[in-house]
Amino acid sequence: MEELSILQTIIIAIVEGLTEFLPVSSTGHMMIAQHLLGIESTEFVKAFLVMIQFGAILSVVWLYWKRFFRINHDPLPSGVSAVQRFLHRFDFYWKLLIAFLPAAVLGFIFSDKIDELLESVTVVAVMLVLGGIFMLFCDRIFSKGSNDTVLTEKRALAIGLFQCIAMIPGVSRSMATIVGGMAQKMTRKNAAEFSFFLAVPTMFAASCYKLLKLLLSEGGVQLLVNNLSTLIVGNVVAFVVALLAIKFFISFVTKYGFKAFGWYRILAGGVLLLMLAMGANITIA
Repeated sequence: MEELSILQTIIIAIVEGLTEFLPVSSTGHMMIAQHLLGIESTEFVKAFLVMIQFGAILSVVWLYWKRFFRINHDPLPSGVSAVQRFLHRFDFYWKLLIAFLPAAVLGFIFSDKIDELLESVTVVAVMLVLGGIFMLFCDRIFSKGSNDTVLTEKRALAIGLFQCIAMIPGVSRSMATIVGGMAQKMTRKNAAEFSFFLAVPTMFAASCYKLLKLLLSEGGVQLLVNNLSTLIVGNVVAFVVALLAIKFFISFVTKYGFKAFGWYRILAGGVLLLMLAMGANITIA
């Protein structure tokens, strides 16, 4: 028996696709959507809300495939070591790995603490508001970037460390990594695009971890089989919506900056706080 109706599946997937790459916290929006739709936090739903990220990250690969599947063929001076030659050839993936590792290591070490924070809707709501206030002034705090768009190992590591801040639910992985890029003097567009690229290994690892936990749980395989069509629909919808969201975001943020997203975060966080004050029983799967 499927645990989500087709309508619930589509709505949740739309929310995921719209919010995953925008600096507005997909977690906060999932909380609101899950509550309004009356979706119970079952084991499958917990896995579903993470596993539909497969569709979202596929949209990045699809949209930027020429840049994502690239090997560096620029000539190197003679005398360089085999290791240097290898790293130069796979420079893009090496920088992605450097940026990915801090969150991977800290996420593994503090996974229980992160899950504990995730259970606090108040933390999510407050971080939405605080992050929104920060984004109102984000463009003033950081310069508009420089003509130096080279992604060095130092810059990649700095962005990866900023991504760790997003382990606090409600911060937004997208916001943290974009701000990290801008702190490294990258332009808004370059910072946003690298944030998308970094999402691929980060979200892929999280999705695989949830899938593995589901499969190893009692009755997990049968649960997955029974809800396979739900997963397929969810990922397809998330893929299409994320494609549109990424195109919109790059165009919008390049022209107008982050202030509109700041006001929106404050509104979304305020809605969550108001719902809590009114006694709403809000949870996140």
